[in-house]
Amino acid sequence: MSIEIKVPVLPESVTDATLVAWHKKAGDRVSRDENLVDLETDKVVLEVPAPADGVLQEIKVEDGATVTAGDVLAVLAEGEGAADAGQDEQDSEETEEAAAVEKPQADQGRPAKAGKTSPAVRRLLEEHDLEAAMVTGSGKDGRITKADVMNFLKGDERGEVTPGDHAPTVDVEEAVVGLEREEQRVPMTRLRARIAERMVDAQHTAAMLTTFNEVDLTEVMALRSRYKDSFEKKHGVRLGFMSFFAKAAVEGLKKFPVVNASVEDNDIVYHNYYDIGIAVSSQRGLMVPVLRDVDQMSFARFEEELSAMAKKAQDGTIGMDDLTGGTFTITNGGIFGSMMSTPILNPPQSAILGMHNIQQRPMVIDGEIRVRPMMYLAVTYDHRIIDGREAVQFLVTIKEQLEDPGRLLLQV
Repeated sequence: MSIEIKVPVLPESVTDATLVAWHKKAGDRVSRDENLVDLETDKVVLEVPAPADGVLQEIKVEDGATVTAGDVLAVLAEGEGAADAGQDEQDSEETEEAAAVEKPQADQGRPAKAGKTSPAVRRLLEEHDLEAAMVTGSGKDGRITKADVMNFLKGDERGEVTPGDHAPTVDVEEAVVGLEREEQRVPMTRLRARIAERMVDAQHTAAMLTTFNEVDLTEVMALRSRYKDSFEKKHGVRLGFMSFFAKAAVEGLKKFPVVNASVEDNDIVYHNYYDIGIAVSSQRGLMVPVLRDVDQMSFARFEEELSAMAKKAQDGTIGMDDLTGGTFTITNGGIFGSMMSTPILNPPQSAILGMHNIQQRPMVIDGEIRVRPMMYLAVTYDHRIIDGREAVQFLVTIKEQLEDPGRLLLQV
């Protein structure tokens, strides 16, 4: 029986998706729930699993195409087709192994020929545009294994000459003369294009202004150093700096509700909940997963939720629901070494907090110069609804909470 594999229902407000890459080719055997293809939307990558065991009979949409919900991506032959394909591959490998046994052992260690590779190895060679003669086989009679191909690729990535390769002798002067300036043009990913669109919209729509302050993190660092081991032992998660900043931000948002508000047309929408977006970097670009009801979280719960969200962003399994609905955002350029920046708003939010690098700097305290771990803080805000006084006092509130972390426990 043939089954049509279709584009699933896309997240709300997403009209189409881009087919990023097939993980199988026509004729390949697949297992139920195995990921067949990745679809990229504005924010997330959706995986399309196989609905049943079978053979991928036909691929109807190629990489890079734009698709919408319900479009047919491929046709799967269910049932016996899968068994036959699997048996054919097994028979092929058994035949090749039998043939390899009949060959003399003297061939072992020589570059293998294409006929002495299994279907799985041939697929791997094809995927990386390699010839079998380029790889030295470690199996019987020089037979290439998947491990041989992977080891060859690792050596190639490091620029090393792998056994079986023969590096040609090149005249240095000739090589230099032959160098040419090149350019590479690649289309933006949907995520990068969406980020660009939102950043430009924010600058064109909001009246953005940034105010700065600095915070002495001596007490936070001492508290963290004193309890980090027992905290991790009890809760199974590390005690980071972000939980302190998120909790301090919530106290500031409670005092100045307009900073937690958003703009919709000519209305200001005030939120009595605190859903904080935390900007994280992933291989696909910047993402801002949202942690809900941060005011109700313990430090341990916050760190657990943040760690889980960051892992989902890195793995590409983050969902649209994880990225929408925040009321305020925190971004930490300090992890990349940034000393100061002016973060851009995440519409429709009205403010964003920027953290930066912690530096030991001389500070005058009680008339004496002392070295302190200092961080510059920045708050970019929408001046249409937030006055400078409110933005400055909001940032001062965060500073006060962090310089005296006991305030976070007493909420004063």
